Amino acid sequence: MVSPVTPLYRLLLLAVLSLALMLVDYNSRLLAGARAVGSVLNLPFHGLISLPGASRDWWAGRESGEALYEKYSALLAKQAVLEARLQRFDALQAENRRLSELLAAPRRPGERVQFAEIVDLGLAPFTHRVGLNRGVEAGVHLGQAVILPEGVLGQVSAAGVGRSVVTLLTDPGHAIPVQIQRNGRRAIARGLGVLGRLELPFLSAQTDIKNGDVLVTSGLGGNFPPGYKVARVSEIVTDNTAEFLAVRATPFADIRSAEHVLLLAVDAPAPPSESTAPATKSPPTVPATKSPAVPANSAAAAAETAIPTKTPVPTETPAQ
Repeated sequence: MVSPVTPLYRLLLLAVLSLALMLVDYNSRLLAGARAVGSVLNLPFHGLISLPGASRDWWAGRESGEALYEKYSALLAKQAVLEARLQRFDALQAENRRLSELLAAPRRPGERVQFAEIVDLGLAPFTHRVGLNRGVEAGVHLGQAVILPEGVLGQVSAAGVGRSVVTLLTDPGHAIPVQIQRNGRRAIARGLGVLGRLELPFLSAQTDIKNGDVLVTSGLGGNFPPGYKVARVSEIVTDNTAEFLAVRATPFADIRSAEHVLLLAVDAPAPPSESTAPATKSPPTVPATKSPAVPANSAAAAAETAIPTKTPVPTETPAQ
């Protein structure tokens, strides 16, 4: 008598068969036709399964006229808001264009500025430098002054293609000629390697300088045009035994909040052309006037006094 097949054996048999079919289907294309036939046979079942969701979507799509009108009104209101914002954007764009034109205009005769973006910020303990996205192709050159709206930031120390490096005023290796705006006293502002601090070395104890004095560029050296703000005197240490004052100043330009800078260029004066150059002043010509007649004997006497004549050397006559 044959023993009945238990459900466990059936489960194991079906599992082994399923595993074998999956291996055959994965490693060969023998079951591709059977899979295609199975997908066709499963279409009615897929339709029945998706019927509730399709019915719900069809019912939700049947909206009344009031709902459509409300949606239309909401879209109109949204469009009005977007158009108002677009008008504001156009106004901002026009204002930006005007500011750009203003900055592009010469600040002083022979001076022009150019925008540049800070792309690298290096504030090591002993080097304060930043990288800009402008290079020699934009006219950047060594020693060019770099400013912010508040004051001088530094000068270009390296220029390449599409990139340049600016050494800040606070760099310990940087120095800039300045003068006190109040009295015109000249000095040198030198970096200390600390953000927001400069020093003015070699100022004698009798120098007329006070806390709060504004330091501006003096124009010496040719790199920085005169009159641009540099720093404000913040500390003066006096010592009766010292020969020089210890003066500290705070720069006006703050690199920590800057994203763009201005490259200041000074155009060299062009030589005047012959057509446009004004006539140079020539020495005044003295009109030929008739000189008073000089007597002949007076002229001869004047010639004798002007041109010395050799006096004859007496020769010894032989004694008779």
